[in-house]
Amino acid sequence: MENTDSPGAVDPTRERLLVTVVDLLENEGYDAVQLREVARRARTSLSTIYKRYATREELILAAIEHWMNTNYSGIVTQSRDPNEPLHPAMMRVIRAIFEPWEQHPEMLFAYFRVRSAPGGDSLAVHGFDSVVPVGMAVLSDVDPTFVAEATSILSSVIYGSVGRCREGHIEITDIVPTIDRTVYWLTTGYQSQLRDET
Repeated sequence: MENTDSPGAVDPTRERLLVTVVDLLENEGYDAVQLREVARRARTSLSTIYKRYATREELILAAIEHWMNTNYSGIVTQSRDPNEPLHPAMMRVIRAIFEPWEQHPEMLFAYFRVRSAPGGDSLAVHGFDSVVPVGMAVLSDVDPTFVAEATSILSSVIYGSVGRCREGHIEITDIVPTIDRTVYWLTTGYQSQLRDET
């Protein structure tokens, strides 16, 4: 369990640990994150790690959250102009979200891998806290049923694409164009239905 004795205070040991894990994930992959190696590189002891994190996966989760906080801190809430089509507005947000992942594919693979570990489901909630308001601002005037269905479909497309990328079937740069085509067809169908209703 992570030490939270002084909320808001900078803990240099914690920072070193998280930066070390991020470096290992990015450069050597998920399996390279071994606690003894993290302790050695972070110039600390195993007992210090275990005081903060009960398991290896908990440490990796914290490192990915740290990385996401750093990479998504600059996302500014965007809205959609009244006459702007839904497709380009949604893709503007999706591109802003995926850009850090494209530049650091090992972090994307680690994110999806650690999500299946105990406690990993919290990563999705925490990780998207900073981007959900951006997406919702673009979708503020959209039918909630469409938003729910589009979210479900896009999640499946994203998970499937990341899995195919991890297996070497597609490149990381193929993911956003796949999402783009999916968003295009979803929004085209939605907007066509709206026209038919009016």
